[in-house]
Amino acid sequence: MPKLGAEPIRRAALVKATIETVGEAGSLEVTVAQIARRAGMSSALAHHYFGSKEQIFLAAMRAILTLYGAEVRGALAAAERGPESRLRAIIAGSFSPGSFRREAISAWLNFYVLAQTNREAMRLLRVYQRRLRSNLQHELRPLVGPRAEAVARGLGAMIDGVYIRAALAEHAPDRAYALEIVYEYLNRELEVRS
Repeated sequence: MPKLGAEPIRRAALVKATIETVGEAGSLEVTVAQIARRAGMSSALAHHYFGSKEQIFLAAMRAILTLYGAEVRGALAAAERGPESRLRAIIAGSFSPGSFRREAISAWLNFYVLAQTNREAMRLLRVYQRRLRSNLQHELRPLVGPRAEAVARGLGAMIDGVYIRAALAEHAPDRAYALEIVYEYLNRELEVRS
């Protein structure tokens, strides 16, 4: 008989193992057996909890997006009042240590690949993209007026681009450098205030 309360712990261990395994492999070409072994359980148990490798990937993607959302909310809670401070907090939250680490970055990029063929993955990415754009636009409106939508699109592209570069870099992700790149773009856009 299974232990009561073991399922959430095992599911969380499988999600963590998925992120680490995908991050290490640099692709979704990993097996459930590899993921389960890393989590310290059998592949049959992994299939029991999630049903398929694709569902395990989706659960890992949800976990990454949940962590990302929490990090951005935390950065916003610590931000000073005012739209520019909140805008910088959203950007800083996008590069928080939990999300901007080698295995999470690799997993993000591989989930973008999965979204090309999987409707649920595409839906999750669209939710993330809409929420990021909406948050950026909200803080940009008082700063750049009618240019808010265009600047928000640019900031979103900058954030995604920095993640791509970090995934392809030979060295560990450099949060300070990532922030410097995106803040430079933001500073230029704020100088052109409407």
